[in-house]
Amino acid sequence: MNLTGPRRSTPNDDETTAPVELPHVLVTVADDGTLTATVDGTPFPSPDAGAWTRATFGPLMDAITQDRTIAVRVEVRECDGSVFTDILRTRKPRRAVAPSETPVPETRRSRHARRVPRLAEVTADGFVPGEDVAVATIVSHTDATGTGEARALIDLGDLPDGSTHEVILFGRISGTLAVRRLT
Repeated sequence: MNLTGPRRSTPNDDETTAPVELPHVLVTVADDGTLTATVDGTPFPSPDAGAWTRATFGPLMDAITQDRTIAVRVEVRECDGSVFTDILRTRKPRRAVAPSETPVPETRRSRHARRVPRLAEVTADGFVPGEDVAVATIVSHTDATGTGEARALIDLGDLPDGSTHEVILFGRISGTLAVRRLT
């Protein structure tokens, strides 16, 4: 059994690789929720002369890591004696994307996202209360109300243009079939 990891034939050029020696951040949590922080044994005070708290743990880590440009080993000692340890790695630098000089062609999806739906309501009676009612040309499903009525809202923009459309409401339990013309 091989307990060692795979060997790399080339050096790792990844810029996010942590240095061999990481700064050691020790955060001690007091009973009142205030935090005391040190970096390699040197106190790291709050910039506003107040105390760090659990609520400011994120900003504390951002300040110590200089917004995650420095990898650090963090050890948090809770007031109940428990200890948590983690390594905060650096973020990969984000590259700015230059805006394209050619206009992006409009797609069907982008046109669809901007349009306002045109809705039509279709109703029919005779369904079992609560049953699943199919709406055909199956564009959606609906449920029958407690009184046995089914209601469907149809987005007319989803239907092909041109001819008169009919909608079928079909009760999957009762077998009730209702054909309605969309006007």
